[in-house]
Amino acid sequence: MEKLKNIGWIGLGAMGIPMALNLLKAGYNLTVYNRTKEKEKKLTTQGALPSESPGSVMESNEIVIVMVSDDEAVRQIFTGIDGLLSASTQQKIIINMSTVSPEISAEMVDLCKEKNHTYVDAPVSGSVKQAEEASLVILAGGDKQVFEQTKPLLSVLGKKVMHLGEITAGNKTKLAVNTFLAIVTQGLAETVLFAEKMGIERKQILEAIGSGGLSSPYTEIKSKAIEKDNYPAAFALKHMAKDLRLATGQHLSSPLGKAAFNTYENAKEKLGEEDVMAVIKAVQA
Repeated sequence: MEKLKNIGWIGLGAMGIPMALNLLKAGYNLTVYNRTKEKEKKLTTQGALPSESPGSVMESNEIVIVMVSDDEAVRQIFTGIDGLLSASTQQKIIINMSTVSPEISAEMVDLCKEKNHTYVDAPVSGSVKQAEEASLVILAGGDKQVFEQTKPLLSVLGKKVMHLGEITAGNKTKLAVNTFLAIVTQGLAETVLFAEKMGIERKQILEAIGSGGLSSPYTEIKSKAIEKDNYPAAFALKHMAKDLRLATGQHLSSPLGKAAFNTYENAKEKLGEEDVMAVIKAVQA
């Protein structure tokens, strides 16, 4: 199978920049577009070509990857003036790696079919560190043959690339994974605060957790932030609130899921720009 080399990338946020850089390092020809043009410089200085619109990215590349914040951003990228679907070209592959609702993917795939484009939903599990290290887990839904065609490309970005079924399967899996992440993060926060109430120092309880069977790379990373009581955003709390809101749209109704949704939704106004671990401030009684 011929390797697809010309890649368009739309969305250069905290995740998009390191992911796009990994494609450049792997030898792909990359064209980039971002609404904030300043962010493009981090890629163009490394050899990427800038573009004036999503439509022009679509014209000049075999595959276009989209990595933006939410459903509305996706809709604008696809259907806005000079959007992806304004391009006269046909038979391109669009991989949407954003964490968005299954509904927006279903909507976009129908629009793509009208122009003979193929849509793949492929959100990622992992944060900035994993994006930098190309150790993300990529959760794809869509045509199996197209998945196999794009798997070498996706494998540059992650340590594991999974095909989970038809369109929206990746979106649904990501919402389930992030629901678990929200519950674990809040659980870690509440555990630390409970220990402190009983007179156990923060460092001590975190060391106890990190030395036992509950230890994980995630608890290790977040423990460092908790010890310093400093939460620069690797995964912003506002994005977790958004993901849980999407999960409730998929009938999330479990006790812990509902509790997590309420916590993050209530915390987003004050803590939304901080890391998800800043939820510890929200649950501190």
